[in-house]
This record gives sequence, C-alpha cells and structure tokens, in this order.
Amino acid sequence: MDVGDSLNPAIDIGQIEGAFMQGYGLFVLEEERYSLDGFLYTRGPGTYKIPSFNDVPAVFNVSLLKGVSNPRAVYSSKAIGEPPLFLASSVFFAIKEAISDARTEEGLDGIFRIDSPATAEAIRMACSDRFTRQFPAPDPNTFKPWSTVI
Repeated sequence: MDVGDSLNPAIDIGQIEGAFMQGYGLFVLEEERYSLDGFLYTRGPGTYKIPSFNDVPAVFNVSLLKGVSNPRAVYSSKAIGEPPLFLASSVFFAIKEAISDARTEEGLDGIFRIDSPATAEAIRMACSDRFTRQFPAPDPNTFKPWSTVI
C-alpha cells in the first residue's frame, strides 16, 4: 500500500489491517434493521454483528510500497485510512461471484441482486436452491413488514 515514507511501519500496517476489517464489517456483517416507526432493532451485540477476532483472515498479507515519498506532506507521509476500508469491497464481490457460481449450478444464469451488507441470510437466499425456493419472496402488497433495512 502506498503510504509515502512511513513514519512507523508497524502502526501503518496496523491501520491498514484495522481499516480493512472495518470495511469487511461494512460490506458483509453490519446490517441495521428498523421498525416502520424508525426504532432501531439492531442495537447490541446480539443483533448487530461487528467483525470479531474470528473474522480476521488467517493469512493477511500487508506490505508498504517503497520509494513513493510525498514532498508536500509532513515527513513525506500519506494518509492511509480510506483506501484499505474500501479494499474490503473485494470480499463482497468475491461473495457475489460465489453466489453466481452456486446459481449457475442450479441452472439460474443472468443478473441477480444482492445488496451490501452480504449477510449470511442474504447469501443463503440469493443462492436459490431446492430449499430456498420453498420460501419465495412475497408480493409486497400482501403483508406488513415487521422491519426495514436502510
């Protein structure tokens, strides 16, 4: 990752790893559910999932690009917060490709929609197999939803 001339490589690598995991939560785990009146249902660790130690990849390679100083910054350094956060979108798109492959195995080709965060529930329902087909999406005009996702 391009951090310019790193002032402290250990801190920069920690920042990159932390931002990536924060992005992983954003794109895969952290779903907010609200009542129709605006009450937040997902308010604690039992309902709002954030990344934990078990979510950190077993192999997590981070390296710093050498020789890319920034002469306009303090000690030629660069900010490192946002790029690794968005790099975690690669996990979301890898999940989407895996879902696409599962759907192809079931004879379903073409475009499908899955929104971020790609929660376990959303992944399972998007795969569409003999089990998930037992629960078709209901017509929106036939029921009152108990919650909404924003």
